[in-house]
Amino acid sequence: MSVSPPTARPGGIIGILAFAGITAALMQTLVVPLLGELATLLNTSASNASWVVTATLLAAAVATPVSGRLGDMYGKRRMLLVSVTPLVVGSVVCALSSSVAPMIVGRGLQGLGMGVVPLGLSLLRDVLPPERLGTAIALISASMGVGGALGLPFSAAVAENTSWRALFWVAAALSAVVGLLIWLFVPAGRRATEPARFDGVGALGLGGGLVCLLLAVSKGSDWGWGSATTLGLFAGAAALLLAWGRWEWRFAEPLVDLRLAARPQVLFTNLASVLVGFSMYAQSLVVPQLLQLPEETGYGLGQSMIAMGLWMAPGGLMMMALSPFGARLSAARGPKVTLAVGSLVIACGYALSLPLLGSTWGLLLVTVISCSGVGLAYGAMPTLIMGAVPQSMTASANSFNTLMRSVGTSVAAAVVGVVLAQLTTEFGGFALPSENGFRVAMVIGAGVALAAAAVATLIPARSADPAEPSSERAAPAPSGTAA
Repeated sequence: MSVSPPTARPGGIIGILAFAGITAALMQTLVVPLLGELATLLNTSASNASWVVTATLLAAAVATPVSGRLGDMYGKRRMLLVSVTPLVVGSVVCALSSSVAPMIVGRGLQGLGMGVVPLGLSLLRDVLPPERLGTAIALISASMGVGGALGLPFSAAVAENTSWRALFWVAAALSAVVGLLIWLFVPAGRRATEPARFDGVGALGLGGGLVCLLLAVSKGSDWGWGSATTLGLFAGAAALLLAWGRWEWRFAEPLVDLRLAARPQVLFTNLASVLVGFSMYAQSLVVPQLLQLPEETGYGLGQSMIAMGLWMAPGGLMMMALSPFGARLSAARGPKVTLAVGSLVIACGYALSLPLLGSTWGLLLVTVISCSGVGLAYGAMPTLIMGAVPQSMTASANSFNTLMRSVGTSVAAAVVGVVLAQLTTEFGGFALPSENGFRVAMVIGAGVALAAAAVATLIPARSADPAEPSSERAAPAPSGTAA
Protein backbone atom coordinates (compact mmCIF):
# COMPACT_ATOMS: atom_id res chain seq x y z
CA MET A 1 0.00 0.00 0.00
CA SER A 2 1.40 3.38 -0.95
CA VAL A 3 1.43 6.17 1.60
CA SER A 4 0.36 9.76 0.98
CA PRO A 5 3.34 12.10 0.85
CA PRO A 6 3.67 14.31 3.94
CA THR A 7 3.52 17.45 1.80
CA ALA A 8 0.07 16.59 0.36
CA ARG A 9 -2.46 19.18 1.52
CA PRO A 10 -6.09 18.02 1.82
CA GLY A 11 -7.46 21.32 0.52
CA GLY A 12 -5.28 21.18 -2.57
CA ILE A 13 -6.22 17.58 -3.29
CA ILE A 14 -9.93 18.40 -3.01
CA GLY A 15 -9.55 21.44 -5.26
CA ILE A 16 -7.70 19.49 -7.96
CA LEU A 17 -10.22 16.64 -7.97
CA ALA A 18 -13.12 19.12 -8.05
CA PHE A 19 -11.50 20.82 -11.05
CA ALA A 20 -11.19 17.41 -12.69
CA GLY A 21 -14.91 16.79 -12.12
CA ILE A 22 -15.85 20.17 -13.59
CA THR A 23 -13.71 19.47 -16.66
CA ALA A 24 -15.27 16.04 -17.16
CA ALA A 25 -18.78 17.50 -16.89
CA LEU A 26 -17.85 20.19 -19.38
CA MET A 27 -17.20 17.46 -21.98
CA GLN A 28 -20.84 16.36 -21.76
CA THR A 29 -22.33 19.80 -22.54
CA LEU A 30 -19.59 20.86 -24.96
CA VAL A 31 -21.48 20.07 -28.16
CA VAL A 32 -24.97 21.19 -27.05
CA PRO A 33 -24.71 24.62 -28.77
CA LEU A 34 -23.58 22.87 -31.96
CA LEU A 35 -26.33 20.25 -32.17
CA GLY A 36 -28.42 22.16 -34.69
CA GLU A 37 -25.43 22.86 -36.93
CA LEU A 38 -23.40 19.64 -36.65
CA ALA A 39 -24.90 18.09 -39.76
CA THR A 40 -23.89 21.14 -41.83
CA LEU A 41 -20.48 21.55 -40.19
CA LEU A 42 -19.58 17.89 -40.79
CA ASN A 43 -21.29 17.49 -44.20
CA THR A 44 -23.50 14.64 -43.02
CA SER A 45 -27.11 13.84 -42.17
CA ALA A 46 -28.78 14.81 -38.90
CA SER A 47 -29.08 11.12 -38.01
CA ASN A 48 -25.35 10.56 -38.42
CA ALA A 49 -24.54 13.76 -36.51
CA SER A 50 -26.52 12.52 -33.51
CA TRP A 51 -23.86 9.84 -33.03
CA VAL A 52 -21.56 12.61 -31.81
CA VAL A 53 -23.60 12.59 -28.60
CA THR A 54 -24.39 8.87 -28.51
CA ALA A 55 -20.72 7.84 -28.87
CA THR A 56 -19.78 9.66 -25.67
CA LEU A 57 -22.67 8.08 -23.77
CA LEU A 58 -21.79 4.54 -24.86
CA ALA A 59 -18.05 4.89 -24.31
CA ALA A 60 -18.57 6.32 -20.83
CA ALA A 61 -20.96 3.52 -19.88
CA VAL A 62 -18.40 0.86 -20.84
CA ALA A 63 -15.31 2.63 -19.47
CA THR A 64 -16.59 3.77 -16.07
CA PRO A 65 -16.91 0.36 -14.33
CA VAL A 66 -13.70 -0.88 -16.00
CA SER A 67 -11.65 2.12 -14.85
CA GLY A 68 -13.05 1.74 -11.34
CA ARG A 69 -11.97 -1.89 -11.06
CA LEU A 70 -8.54 -1.10 -12.51
CA GLY A 71 -8.24 1.73 -9.99
CA ASP A 72 -8.77 -0.71 -7.12
CA MET A 73 -6.19 -3.06 -8.62
CA TYR A 74 -3.42 -0.73 -9.78
CA GLY A 75 -4.02 2.55 -7.96
CA LYS A 76 -6.61 5.28 -8.36
CA ARG A 77 -4.12 8.07 -9.11
CA ARG A 78 -2.62 5.99 -11.91
CA MET A 79 -6.04 5.35 -13.42
CA LEU A 80 -6.94 9.04 -13.05
CA LEU A 81 -3.93 9.86 -15.23
CA VAL A 82 -4.90 7.11 -17.68
CA SER A 83 -8.47 8.48 -17.83
CA VAL A 84 -7.32 12.04 -18.47
CA THR A 85 -5.30 10.93 -21.51
CA PRO A 86 -8.30 10.13 -23.78
CA LEU A 87 -9.92 13.41 -22.71
CA VAL A 88 -6.92 15.26 -24.14
CA VAL A 89 -6.52 13.09 -27.23
CA GLY A 90 -10.25 12.99 -27.97
CA SER A 91 -10.54 16.77 -27.71
CA VAL A 92 -7.64 17.25 -30.16
CA VAL A 93 -9.17 14.75 -32.60
CA CYS A 94 -12.50 16.63 -32.47
CA ALA A 95 -10.78 19.99 -32.97
CA LEU A 96 -9.07 18.69 -36.12
CA SER A 97 -12.14 16.91 -37.53
CA SER A 98 -13.78 17.95 -40.77
CA SER A 99 -16.12 14.97 -41.18
CA VAL A 100 -18.38 12.96 -38.96
CA ALA A 101 -16.27 9.78 -38.55
CA PRO A 102 -13.27 11.35 -36.75
CA MET A 103 -15.63 13.52 -34.71
CA ILE A 104 -17.42 10.40 -33.46
CA VAL A 105 -14.05 8.78 -32.67
CA GLY A 106 -12.96 11.87 -30.73
CA ARG A 107 -16.20 12.05 -28.78
CA GLY A 108 -15.89 8.35 -27.99
CA LEU A 109 -12.40 8.97 -26.61
CA GLN A 110 -13.78 11.78 -24.45
CA GLY A 111 -16.35 9.31 -23.11
CA LEU A 112 -13.54 6.95 -22.07
CA GLY A 113 -12.36 9.60 -19.62
CA MET A 114 -15.66 9.91 -17.73
CA GLY A 115 -14.36 7.64 -14.94
CA VAL A 116 -12.48 10.64 -13.54
CA VAL A 117 -15.21 11.56 -11.02
CA PRO A 118 -15.81 8.15 -9.36
CA LEU A 119 -12.05 7.54 -9.26
CA GLY A 120 -11.53 10.93 -7.61
CA LEU A 121 -14.28 10.24 -5.06
CA SER A 122 -12.72 6.90 -4.21
CA LEU A 123 -9.24 8.37 -3.88
CA LEU A 124 -10.55 10.79 -1.24
CA ARG A 125 -11.17 7.85 1.07
CA ASP A 126 -7.51 6.85 0.83
CA VAL A 127 -5.78 10.21 1.26
CA LEU A 128 -7.99 12.42 3.47
CA PRO A 129 -8.47 12.35 7.22
CA PRO A 130 -11.94 11.07 8.21
CA GLU A 131 -13.10 14.47 9.46
CA ARG A 132 -12.59 15.99 5.98
CA LEU A 133 -14.12 13.13 4.02
CA GLY A 134 -17.83 13.99 4.15
CA THR A 135 -17.45 17.59 2.98
CA ALA A 136 -14.95 16.59 0.29
CA ILE A 137 -17.26 13.91 -1.12
CA ALA A 138 -20.16 16.37 -1.31
CA LEU A 139 -17.97 19.00 -2.98
CA ILE A 140 -16.57 16.62 -5.64
CA SER A 141 -20.06 15.28 -6.35
CA ALA A 142 -21.34 18.85 -6.84
CA SER A 143 -18.53 19.61 -9.30
CA MET A 144 -20.43 17.71 -11.98
CA GLY A 145 -23.31 20.15 -11.67
CA VAL A 146 -21.02 23.15 -11.79
CA GLY A 147 -19.33 21.86 -14.94
CA GLY A 148 -22.66 21.24 -16.63
CA ALA A 149 -24.05 24.63 -15.56
CA LEU A 150 -21.06 26.63 -16.70
CA GLY A 151 -20.55 24.53 -19.82
CA LEU A 152 -23.71 25.69 -21.60
CA PRO A 153 -23.13 29.47 -21.57
CA PHE A 154 -19.38 29.02 -22.06
CA SER A 155 -19.82 26.71 -25.06
CA ALA A 156 -22.52 28.94 -26.56
CA ALA A 157 -20.40 32.08 -26.17
CA VAL A 158 -17.34 30.46 -27.75
CA ALA A 159 -19.35 28.91 -30.58
CA GLU A 160 -21.06 32.22 -31.43
CA ASN A 161 -17.95 34.41 -31.28
CA THR A 162 -15.13 32.17 -32.53
CA SER A 163 -14.67 28.96 -34.48
CA TRP A 164 -16.41 25.91 -33.06
CA ARG A 165 -13.02 24.18 -33.06
CA ALA A 166 -11.96 26.51 -30.24
CA LEU A 167 -14.33 24.62 -27.93
CA PHE A 168 -12.31 21.45 -28.30
CA TRP A 169 -8.93 23.18 -28.09
CA VAL A 170 -10.03 24.71 -24.77
CA ALA A 171 -11.25 21.27 -23.61
CA ALA A 172 -7.89 19.73 -24.54
CA ALA A 173 -6.00 22.43 -22.63
CA LEU A 174 -8.18 22.06 -19.52
CA SER A 175 -7.75 18.27 -19.57
CA ALA A 176 -3.99 18.60 -19.92
CA VAL A 177 -3.89 20.96 -16.93
CA VAL A 178 -5.95 18.47 -14.90
CA GLY A 179 -3.51 15.68 -15.74
CA LEU A 180 -0.49 17.83 -14.82
CA LEU A 181 -2.01 18.84 -11.47
CA ILE A 182 -2.87 15.23 -10.60
CA TRP A 183 0.65 14.08 -11.53
CA LEU A 184 2.34 16.81 -9.48
CA PHE A 185 0.17 17.14 -6.39
CA VAL A 186 -2.23 14.21 -5.89
CA PRO A 187 -0.90 11.26 -3.82
CA ALA A 188 -1.25 7.69 -4.97
CA GLY A 189 -3.58 6.32 -2.30
CA ARG A 190 -4.16 2.61 -1.86
CA ARG A 191 -3.99 -0.23 -4.32
CA ALA A 192 -4.51 -3.98 -4.09
CA THR A 193 -1.93 -5.62 -1.81
CA GLU A 194 -2.41 -9.05 -3.38
CA PRO A 195 -2.20 -10.04 -7.05
CA ALA A 196 -5.60 -9.83 -8.74
CA ARG A 197 -6.91 -10.94 -12.11
CA PHE A 198 -8.82 -8.51 -14.25
CA ASP A 199 -12.22 -9.89 -15.20
CA GLY A 200 -12.00 -9.50 -18.97
CA VAL A 201 -15.04 -11.67 -19.64
CA GLY A 202 -17.08 -9.63 -17.16
CA ALA A 203 -15.95 -6.38 -18.78
CA LEU A 204 -16.95 -7.61 -22.24
CA GLY A 205 -20.30 -8.92 -21.01
CA LEU A 206 -21.22 -5.76 -19.11
CA GLY A 207 -19.97 -3.53 -21.92
CA GLY A 208 -21.93 -5.44 -24.57
CA GLY A 209 -25.10 -5.46 -22.48
CA LEU A 210 -24.86 -1.75 -21.72
CA VAL A 211 -24.19 -0.82 -25.34
CA CYS A 212 -27.27 -2.76 -26.46
CA LEU A 213 -29.45 -1.28 -23.70
CA LEU A 214 -28.35 2.35 -24.01
CA LEU A 215 -28.32 2.22 -27.80
CA ALA A 216 -31.93 0.99 -27.81
CA VAL A 217 -32.97 3.62 -25.25
CA SER A 218 -31.20 6.54 -26.94
CA LYS A 219 -32.08 5.63 -30.55
CA GLY A 220 -35.46 3.97 -30.05
CA SER A 221 -37.41 7.10 -30.90
CA ASP A 222 -35.50 7.46 -34.20
CA TRP A 223 -35.72 3.82 -35.20
CA GLY A 224 -39.20 3.21 -33.77
CA TRP A 225 -39.83 1.56 -30.41
CA GLY A 226 -41.46 -1.40 -32.11
CA SER A 227 -38.84 -1.81 -34.84
CA ALA A 228 -36.87 -5.04 -35.20
CA THR A 229 -33.61 -3.18 -34.46
CA THR A 230 -34.83 -1.67 -31.20
CA LEU A 231 -36.52 -4.85 -29.96
CA GLY A 232 -33.49 -6.90 -30.97
CA LEU A 233 -31.20 -4.62 -28.98
CA PHE A 234 -33.42 -4.85 -25.90
CA ALA A 235 -33.46 -8.63 -26.20
CA GLY A 236 -29.69 -8.72 -26.68
CA ALA A 237 -29.21 -6.49 -23.63
CA ALA A 238 -31.36 -8.80 -21.48
CA ALA A 239 -29.53 -11.92 -22.63
CA LEU A 240 -26.05 -10.41 -22.22
CA LEU A 241 -26.72 -8.89 -18.80
CA LEU A 242 -28.25 -12.12 -17.48
CA ALA A 243 -25.25 -14.11 -18.71
CA TRP A 244 -22.94 -11.45 -17.25
CA GLY A 245 -24.66 -11.68 -13.86
CA ARG A 246 -24.29 -15.45 -13.83
CA TRP A 247 -20.57 -15.14 -14.65
CA GLU A 248 -19.94 -12.42 -12.05
CA TRP A 249 -21.64 -14.45 -9.33
CA ARG A 250 -19.32 -17.39 -9.94
CA PHE A 251 -16.05 -15.64 -10.82
CA ALA A 252 -13.63 -15.32 -7.88
CA GLU A 253 -12.48 -11.76 -8.71
CA PRO A 254 -15.42 -10.16 -10.58
CA LEU A 255 -15.52 -6.79 -12.25
CA VAL A 256 -18.59 -5.96 -10.11
CA ASP A 257 -19.01 -7.95 -6.90
CA LEU A 258 -22.71 -8.77 -7.04
CA ARG A 259 -22.68 -10.04 -3.46
CA LEU A 260 -21.63 -6.58 -2.34
CA ALA A 261 -24.12 -5.02 -4.75
CA ALA A 262 -26.90 -7.11 -3.16
CA ARG A 263 -26.28 -5.65 0.28
CA PRO A 264 -29.37 -3.56 1.12
CA GLN A 265 -27.38 -0.33 1.61
CA VAL A 266 -25.70 -0.71 -1.80
CA LEU A 267 -28.74 -2.11 -3.61
CA PHE A 268 -31.19 0.58 -2.53
CA THR A 269 -28.62 3.34 -2.99
CA ASN A 270 -28.03 2.23 -6.59
CA LEU A 271 -31.78 2.01 -7.22
CA ALA A 272 -32.24 5.51 -5.80
CA SER A 273 -29.35 6.67 -8.02
CA VAL A 274 -31.23 5.55 -11.14
CA LEU A 275 -34.33 7.45 -10.01
CA VAL A 276 -32.43 10.61 -9.00
CA GLY A 277 -30.53 10.52 -12.31
CA PHE A 278 -33.89 10.38 -14.10
CA SER A 279 -35.42 13.25 -12.13
CA MET A 280 -32.29 15.38 -12.49
CA TYR A 281 -32.15 15.01 -16.25
CA ALA A 282 -35.87 15.41 -16.98
CA GLN A 283 -35.96 19.06 -15.94
CA SER A 284 -32.69 19.77 -17.74
CA LEU A 285 -34.41 18.62 -20.95
CA VAL A 286 -37.60 20.61 -20.40
CA VAL A 287 -36.38 23.97 -19.07
CA PRO A 288 -33.92 24.79 -21.91
CA GLN A 289 -36.60 24.15 -24.51
CA LEU A 290 -39.12 26.37 -22.73
CA LEU A 291 -36.54 29.14 -22.46
CA GLN A 292 -35.69 29.01 -26.17
CA LEU A 293 -39.05 28.44 -27.83
CA PRO A 294 -40.49 31.56 -29.52
CA GLU A 295 -42.67 33.82 -27.40
CA GLU A 296 -45.34 33.63 -30.13
CA THR A 297 -46.15 30.07 -29.02
CA GLY A 298 -47.73 31.52 -25.89
CA TYR A 299 -45.52 29.57 -23.50
CA GLY A 300 -42.00 29.88 -24.96
CA LEU A 301 -39.71 32.60 -23.61
CA GLY A 302 -37.65 33.44 -26.71
CA GLN A 303 -34.19 33.33 -25.10
CA SER A 304 -30.94 32.87 -27.03
CA MET A 305 -28.62 29.93 -26.38
CA ILE A 306 -26.27 32.08 -24.29
CA ALA A 307 -29.15 33.59 -22.30
CA MET A 308 -30.60 30.14 -21.70
CA GLY A 309 -27.29 28.92 -20.33
CA LEU A 310 -26.99 31.93 -18.06
CA TRP A 311 -30.51 31.42 -16.69
CA MET A 312 -29.63 27.81 -15.85
CA ALA A 313 -26.12 28.42 -14.48
CA PRO A 314 -27.21 29.43 -10.93
CA GLY A 315 -28.70 25.98 -10.43
CA GLY A 316 -25.35 24.28 -10.91
CA LEU A 317 -23.59 26.80 -8.71
CA MET A 318 -26.17 26.16 -5.98
CA MET A 319 -25.19 22.49 -6.00
CA MET A 320 -21.68 23.41 -4.88
CA ALA A 321 -22.85 26.10 -2.46
CA LEU A 322 -25.05 23.57 -0.63
CA SER A 323 -22.42 20.80 -0.49
CA PRO A 324 -21.14 21.78 3.02
CA PHE A 325 -24.73 21.79 4.34
CA GLY A 326 -25.31 18.34 2.83
CA ALA A 327 -22.15 17.04 4.49
CA ARG A 328 -23.23 18.40 7.89
CA LEU A 329 -26.70 16.90 7.48
CA SER A 330 -25.16 13.52 6.62
CA ALA A 331 -22.86 13.71 9.64
CA ALA A 332 -25.74 14.61 11.96
CA ARG A 333 -28.58 12.44 10.64
CA GLY A 334 -26.94 9.99 8.26
CA PRO A 335 -26.52 10.11 4.46
CA LYS A 336 -29.78 8.23 3.84
CA VAL A 337 -31.63 11.20 5.35
CA THR A 338 -29.70 13.58 3.08
CA LEU A 339 -30.58 11.44 0.05
CA ALA A 340 -34.27 11.38 1.00
CA VAL A 341 -34.35 15.13 1.70
CA GLY A 342 -32.57 15.86 -1.59
CA SER A 343 -35.11 13.78 -3.50
CA LEU A 344 -38.00 15.58 -1.82
CA VAL A 345 -36.46 18.96 -2.69
CA ILE A 346 -36.24 17.87 -6.34
CA ALA A 347 -39.93 16.93 -6.23
CA CYS A 348 -40.76 20.35 -4.75
CA GLY A 349 -38.92 22.03 -7.62
CA TYR A 350 -40.99 20.08 -10.14
CA ALA A 351 -44.21 20.92 -8.29
CA LEU A 352 -43.37 24.64 -8.36
CA SER A 353 -42.75 24.45 -12.11
CA LEU A 354 -46.42 23.84 -12.91
CA PRO A 355 -47.59 27.39 -12.11
CA LEU A 356 -44.28 29.00 -13.16
CA LEU A 357 -43.68 27.64 -16.67
CA GLY A 358 -44.37 30.97 -18.36
CA SER A 359 -41.75 33.06 -16.54
CA THR A 360 -37.96 33.18 -16.86
CA TRP A 361 -37.65 34.06 -13.17
CA GLY A 362 -40.03 31.24 -12.31
CA LEU A 363 -37.96 28.73 -14.26
CA LEU A 364 -34.82 30.07 -12.61
CA LEU A 365 -36.39 29.36 -9.21
CA VAL A 366 -37.42 25.88 -10.35
CA THR A 367 -33.91 25.14 -11.60
CA VAL A 368 -32.24 26.41 -8.41
CA ILE A 369 -34.54 24.34 -6.17
CA SER A 370 -34.23 21.19 -8.27
CA CYS A 371 -30.44 21.46 -8.53
CA SER A 372 -30.22 22.05 -4.78
CA GLY A 373 -31.95 18.73 -4.25
CA VAL A 374 -29.69 17.04 -6.79
CA GLY A 375 -26.63 18.39 -4.98
CA LEU A 376 -27.82 16.98 -1.66
CA ALA A 377 -28.67 13.61 -3.19
CA TYR A 378 -25.49 13.27 -5.25
CA GLY A 379 -23.32 14.13 -2.25
CA ALA A 380 -24.97 11.42 -0.13
CA MET A 381 -24.70 8.54 -2.62
CA PRO A 382 -20.90 8.00 -2.56
CA THR A 383 -20.93 8.21 1.25
CA LEU A 384 -23.57 5.48 1.40
CA ILE A 385 -21.65 3.31 -1.05
CA MET A 386 -18.30 3.75 0.70
CA GLY A 387 -19.89 3.03 4.06
CA ALA A 388 -20.98 -0.41 2.85
CA VAL A 389 -18.02 -1.79 0.87
CA PRO A 390 -14.44 -2.71 1.77
CA GLN A 391 -11.80 -0.10 0.98
CA SER A 392 -10.31 -2.43 -1.64
CA MET A 393 -13.57 -2.20 -3.65
CA THR A 394 -14.23 1.53 -3.29
CA ALA A 395 -13.48 2.61 -6.85
CA SER A 396 -15.38 -0.19 -8.57
CA ALA A 397 -18.42 0.29 -6.28
CA ASN A 398 -18.46 4.05 -6.85
CA SER A 399 -18.03 3.59 -10.59
CA PHE A 400 -20.98 1.20 -10.72
CA ASN A 401 -23.06 3.74 -8.78
CA THR A 402 -22.09 6.43 -11.30
CA LEU A 403 -23.16 4.06 -14.07
CA MET A 404 -26.58 3.66 -12.43
CA ARG A 405 -27.05 7.43 -12.53
CA SER A 406 -26.15 7.42 -16.21
CA VAL A 407 -28.75 4.73 -16.87
CA GLY A 408 -31.31 6.96 -15.15
CA THR A 409 -30.44 9.96 -17.31
CA SER A 410 -30.62 7.85 -20.48
CA VAL A 411 -34.05 6.53 -19.57
CA ALA A 412 -35.18 10.08 -18.75
CA ALA A 413 -34.09 11.27 -22.19
CA ALA A 414 -36.10 8.49 -23.82
CA VAL A 415 -39.24 8.97 -21.70
CA VAL A 416 -39.29 12.77 -21.95
CA GLY A 417 -38.58 12.50 -25.68
CA VAL A 418 -41.59 10.22 -26.16
CA VAL A 419 -43.86 12.49 -24.09
CA LEU A 420 -42.85 15.64 -25.97
CA ALA A 421 -43.10 13.88 -29.33
CA GLN A 422 -46.64 12.67 -28.62
CA LEU A 423 -48.02 15.90 -27.14
CA THR A 424 -47.37 18.50 -29.82
CA THR A 425 -48.89 21.63 -31.30
CA GLU A 426 -48.64 23.21 -34.76
CA PHE A 427 -46.62 26.41 -35.04
CA GLY A 428 -45.59 27.96 -38.35
CA GLY A 429 -46.13 24.67 -40.13
CA PHE A 430 -43.93 22.74 -37.68
CA ALA A 431 -44.87 20.39 -34.84
CA LEU A 432 -43.53 21.68 -31.52
CA PRO A 433 -43.90 20.18 -28.04
CA SER A 434 -47.06 21.58 -26.48
CA GLU A 435 -47.32 23.30 -23.12
CA ASN A 436 -49.28 20.30 -21.87
CA GLY A 437 -46.43 18.03 -22.98
CA PHE A 438 -43.96 19.99 -20.85
CA ARG A 439 -46.33 19.84 -17.88
CA VAL A 440 -46.72 16.07 -18.21
CA ALA A 441 -42.93 15.68 -18.36
CA MET A 442 -42.53 17.72 -15.18
CA VAL A 443 -45.22 15.70 -13.39
CA ILE A 444 -43.38 12.51 -14.33
CA GLY A 445 -40.14 13.99 -12.98
CA ALA A 446 -41.86 14.84 -9.69
CA GLY A 447 -43.24 11.33 -9.38
CA VAL A 448 -39.84 9.75 -9.99
CA ALA A 449 -38.24 12.06 -7.41
CA LEU A 450 -40.84 11.02 -4.84
CA ALA A 451 -40.09 7.38 -5.68
CA ALA A 452 -36.39 8.08 -5.06
CA ALA A 453 -37.25 9.50 -1.62
CA ALA A 454 -39.30 6.40 -0.84
CA VAL A 455 -36.43 4.11 -1.85
CA ALA A 456 -34.02 6.15 0.29
CA THR A 457 -36.11 5.37 3.38
CA LEU A 458 -35.48 1.65 2.75
CA ILE A 459 -31.69 2.05 3.05
CA PRO A 460 -30.50 0.59 6.38
CA ALA A 461 -29.10 3.12 8.83
CA ARG A 462 -25.33 3.38 8.55
CA SER A 463 -23.52 1.83 11.46
CA ALA A 464 -19.95 2.60 10.46
CA ASP A 465 -17.90 5.57 9.43
CA PRO A 466 -17.28 5.64 5.68
CA ALA A 467 -13.55 5.85 6.28
CA GLU A 468 -13.63 2.55 8.16
CA PRO A 469 -16.54 0.31 7.10
CA SER A 470 -17.66 -2.45 9.41
CA SER A 471 -16.93 -5.01 6.71
CA GLU A 472 -13.23 -4.28 7.08
CA ARG A 473 -13.07 -3.73 10.82
CA ALA A 474 -14.77 -7.03 11.49
CA ALA A 475 -12.78 -9.05 8.97
CA PRO A 476 -11.09 -12.07 10.55
CA ALA A 477 -7.32 -12.21 10.66
CA PRO A 478 -5.68 -14.48 8.10
CA SER A 479 -4.79 -17.97 9.22
CA GLY A 480 -1.48 -18.11 11.06
CA THR A 481 -1.39 -14.43 12.13
CA ALA A 482 -2.31 -12.74 15.35
CA ALA A 483 -5.70 -11.06 15.35
